[in-house]
Amino acid sequence: MNFSEFRNCLVTISEIIFFDSNEYLREKTSNPFRLKEIIDIAENLLENLTNEDEKYFLMGTLGNLYRIYGEPQKAVKILTKCVTIASNQNNSNREIVSLIRLGEAIKYNDGPMKALEVFNEVLDKCKTNNHLLYLDFAIQHKGKCLLEIGEIAEAEKCFKEALKLRELKEDVSLIESTQQALNFIKKLKC
Repeated sequence: MNFSEFRNCLVTISEIIFFDSNEYLREKTSNPFRLKEIIDIAENLLENLTNEDEKYFLMGTLGNLYRIYGEPQKAVKILTKCVTIASNQNNSNREIVSLIRLGEAIKYNDGPMKALEVFNEVLDKCKTNNHLLYLDFAIQHKGKCLLEIGEIAEAEKCFKEALKLRELKEDVSLIESTQQALNFIKKLKC
């Protein structure tokens, strides 16, 4: 499989990934065997790529997949490299995306307080540099982190703020994701 075929393969990955309402809406897989196949394909591709943009994309994808697969240590390692690459390239958008992904991996690796620091760093970067493209993601992931440490009221504020931004984007899947988080909080309050 080549890089282009792999990207096409990723279109269907949402079919095997879900938000687990028993674990604070963490992403899980319904088919670990298929997810491992995709990880193996990505690892093999990564070894043979020379294009830096393609390598960066694969590394970020692998970080997410390892996190979902239940190997957050591997996710942290590879996503830390992504942050370094983006920082060395002075690519603030890539750095923000990589930091959000890294924060999630750190959270999954039993480090919610450290993850919260990362999300706050991302929010500072977004606001300082007026990078609003990923602001809703940073706020949403901070909210999910707050939810896991029992800061329900603060988490709800984050989700409401993220929802406003996502409604402005008019992205139905993002709106649904945030609404799912708000519904989860409603159930917790009952």
